[in-house]
Amino acid sequence: MDMISAIIEASKSDYQLARILENVQEYAQLYLIAKQRQKGCDGFGEVTNLKEEFSEAISEMLEYYRKKNSIADNIVYDIDYIAEELLKIKNL
Repeated sequence: MDMISAIIEASKSDYQLARILENVQEYAQLYLIAKQRQKGCDGFGEVTNLKEEFSEAISEMLEYYRKKNSIADNIVYDIDYIAEELLKIKNL
């Protein structure tokens, strides 16, 4: 089971994690929409800001999950991959 699936499964029995996950999913949706609408340099600042906010939300989620589940604290992730995976799962 990958990390995203494990977090989603854990969120079913952890209210706080579920709230954090919902927030991360909202950022994922906003980030991907802004990224798709970006043309050249137009809107690049907005995408950069959303990407930073989304990254912070992911870090919060991973930190919470790490504390509850004793996983490594130096997790490296691809923000675009996480955004796409979270939206796939949200839309199921």
